Amino acid sequence: MPLSPPTAREAIHHRAIHCRGYRRQDGLWDIEGHLTDIKSYPFSNTFRGEIKPGEPLHDMSLRLTIDEDMTVISVEAVTDAGPYAVCPAITSAFTKLEGLTIGPGWRREVSRLLGGMNGCTHLVELLGPLATTAFQTIQNWKPKTKKATTATSTDDRPPRFLNSCHALARNGDVVKQHYPQWYIGDDEADGKA
Repeated sequence: MPLSPPTAREAIHHRAIHCRGYRRQDGLWDIEGHLTDIKSYPFSNTFRGEIKPGEPLHDMSLRLTIDEDMTVISVEAVTDAGPYAVCPAITSAFTKLEGLTIGPGWRREVSRLLGGMNGCTHLVELLGPLATTAFQTIQNWKPKTKKATTATSTDDRPPRFLNSCHALARNGDVVKQHYPQWYIGDDEADGKA
């Protein structure tokens, strides 16, 4: 179902984020993201002069090369357009992500390494959608034995994606059907979900 019809309005700003995942021939994965910010009106910028309607204020890209365990092998960041001459100078800092694993604690580590003046707000924001894209890209391509172990783990801990959204609540129908060993039911949900 689409959103309800809007009130009469004028487009002012458009942010576009595009993410793609690629399987490489060498067994690694490239997860790429591209972010643009575009205004519908001209405005003055001290570094670039007049920025015309449709011309990107921000035009930035990131590529994470990762292995199937979601460990970052290499990072490439590019700023093709930014509001200040110094914007592209920070892109090399994103190599600090190399060696990190996308999973629990990812956002905390990204913030520690690249937060504030240590990074670029827009490139850091792009890392959230890239992490999700990495998961969506790799999850179904993992070898069947590894995937089966993850989905029906006999560990004493449930898979980390359970309780990550309302559809995957441990007291919900999806978990009851697909991950019955981790289903806790409504009676047990209070305080345990």
